[in-house]
Amino acid sequence: MRDNDAPYLLDVSRMLWRRWSGVRPTGIDRICMAWLAHFGDRAQATLLHRHGRHVLGVAASRALFRSLGQPEDPPASLSWQRLQLASWFLRHGPGNWRSLPGRGRLWLNVGHTGLDLPGLADWVAAAKVRPVLMVHDLIPITHPEYCRAGEADRHHARMTAALAIAGAIIGNSQDTIDTLAQFAAGQAKQLPPTLVAWPGTPHLPVPMQRVDRNDFIILGTIEGRKNHALLLDLWAHLLAQYGEDAPRLLIIGRRGWACEDVLARLDAGGFGSRVCETGALDDAGIADRLAGARALLFPSWAEGYGLPLAEALAANVPVIASDLPVFREIGQGVPILLPPDDVAAWRAAIMAYALPGSTARADQLDRLKHYRAPDWQSHFSRVEGFLHQLGG
Repeated sequence: MRDNDAPYLLDVSRMLWRRWSGVRPTGIDRICMAWLAHFGDRAQATLLHRHGRHVLGVAASRALFRSLGQPEDPPASLSWQRLQLASWFLRHGPGNWRSLPGRGRLWLNVGHTGLDLPGLADWVAAAKVRPVLMVHDLIPITHPEYCRAGEADRHHARMTAALAIAGAIIGNSQDTIDTLAQFAAGQAKQLPPTLVAWPGTPHLPVPMQRVDRNDFIILGTIEGRKNHALLLDLWAHLLAQYGEDAPRLLIIGRRGWACEDVLARLDAGGFGSRVCETGALDDAGIADRLAGARALLFPSWAEGYGLPLAEALAANVPVIASDLPVFREIGQGVPILLPPDDVAAWRAAIMAYALPGSTARADQLDRLKHYRAPDWQSHFSRVEGFLHQLGG
């Protein structure tokens, strides 16, 4: 294969800066990694940043893909990861980058990164690339109160650019595509051809022998839209009534944004041993906690997909979640779905699941027998067919 003959162009901008910063992978990061594993041997890398846009040659791309494909755990290996990337940069960095033409090939960008850069449409036209973009959510636009300052404007720019340049858009859920269609209508823009492809579900190494603990788990970054506040209110009532006999709430995830009141309550304590914050955990740590859980709790105000729901159900762990369109879509009728502001309903459901021999929990476990976790094989089967239709 010559240095500019790969069938696809795969954007790795997000993967590169996330790997350098050493943050633990999110759901979007896992999707980026899966696309790298699937398309890497048929693609050249593209990089977007403030000072340039680059289509790398095959040799530089293969070297970068190898570096990015290295495992990210444990966090202590961050210096090694940076050394690997620095070594690649010294060998294949800007001094060796040429302005390679896209030659009408499909440019696959599944990480949102770079879509808000000025002049992107001009580069797309000049480089002769055909963008196929994945959209994960429009939460900064629909729920700006739960996002970092300035994120609403940035995401508005991303979605506006996506509608302007995309030859096609892939959504992680039908709900995301529906929300994008509403945004497009509000902008008087045409929605390009779309595909819904649920991402694959990571396999958590949940042990076969489970120790039954009276634990409930909320999994994900602690941020405003995840609605930890509802659970803290609920657990304050449970503690007042049951004391140390109350079930335990495990909060798994790093601290985020737009949740100062929640963080202040966690720092102040007052929940005894009944509310425990673990911080971010690797897959083995998450699996160990889930193995003894009565249920995963997912009271979010908004989600684009909701990977923890799929992970828990795939691990045969019941779920109590918000009644969101996307959870109705991907939950396959298995979870209990409740309004995210109905404390009484959440309390009733949690206490019903906490009871030994709970019939409510047994009913969900029975429904779980028919659940089919989304997998990467099905995801890429749909994607490949879609790309073929686009001429990829």
